[in-house]
Amino acid sequence: MKNIYGVLVLCINFVYSQRTPIISHITQKSIKDIGGTTELKCTVLYATDFSVLWVKVDKERFTEPVTFSSGSTLIIRDSRLSLTQDTDSNSYTLQINDIQETDAGFYRCEVMLGLTNKITADTELVVRRRPFISDNSTRSLIVNEGQSVKLECYAGGYPSPIVSWRRANNAILANGVSIYRGNILEIPVITKEDRGTYYCVAENGVGKGARRNIALEVEFAPVITVPKRRLGQALQYDMDLECHVEAYPPPAIVWLNNGVQLSNNQHYRISHFATTDEITDSTIRIITIENRQYGDYICKASNVLGTAEVTVTVYETIIPVCPPACGQLSSHLKNSTIKMSSANVSFLIVLYLFFIK
Repeated sequence: MKNIYGVLVLCINFVYSQRTPIISHITQKSIKDIGGTTELKCTVLYATDFSVLWVKVDKERFTEPVTFSSGSTLIIRDSRLSLTQDTDSNSYTLQINDIQETDAGFYRCEVMLGLTNKITADTELVVRRRPFISDNSTRSLIVNEGQSVKLECYAGGYPSPIVSWRRANNAILANGVSIYRGNILEIPVITKEDRGTYYCVAENGVGKGARRNIALEVEFAPVITVPKRRLGQALQYDMDLECHVEAYPPPAIVWLNNGVQLSNNQHYRISHFATTDEITDSTIRIITIENRQYGDYICKASNVLGTAEVTVTVYETIIPVCPPACGQLSSHLKNSTIKMSSANVSFLIVLYLFFIK
């Protein structure tokens, strides 16, 4: 009887030894944060006499496969890696500690049946990544007023980020809202009011969101405004004329009188002050105005997109206008006081001499 039992056991072992190995279980997709730990487990039946390997593979085939272990032995020496073989369950567990972004990818459990024959099963390690803005996104843009504009922003990371658009200081976007969600922000007809900084923001709940600042510059022909079209001043007093110019690229600004371009001399002083790339304030001072200097003055601004001009008329008044004549008025009053005082002294001396006689 014992002999029969022994023969039966040998037969069963022989039958099992002839069976093809089977991968009965492999860890499903694992999603982990950077710095975390994952265990990739592969259970193989009937593989006592075969090699079981853990291999990282690139399904796009940009890089070669990397073999981590064979049987119960780690091939790659890395303090973050460990391998456990459980003979009772016929499982091989690859543990990765302190997960990095580069650990993401597909891991394959392989059972080598021969030089060219093997069975495999794959699992994926997904590493949650904070968002990043892709290089094919818009960085800056210069357009002409009236054109259609398309700002593009694409982001990567895991989970897939949500992309939104904002303007500096929460200014309203061209579509009438302060926040727009989507990869592409379209402005059908751009105006100079749409120029400025736009923010592309990508968020996926992992760490801080990514942000890119996009400078949108709108080129437009000059637009001129003046405080007053008609200004009066008395003879022999200074007079200031001002014009406020908006344009991009920055314009050339000139002042003309009777068709002649004016320049700095003893009669005129011209100054330009740029407050931004698009705004310039120009002032011309008429020094000690004379009769021939009354009339029309033209502020003219030109850039590659066009030219604009505004006429300011200067007329004569009896009473000096302050400003800019304030300092001159004080000086005149002071001189008048001095002259009056001298006359009074002379008059008193004459009276004194008259009575003495």
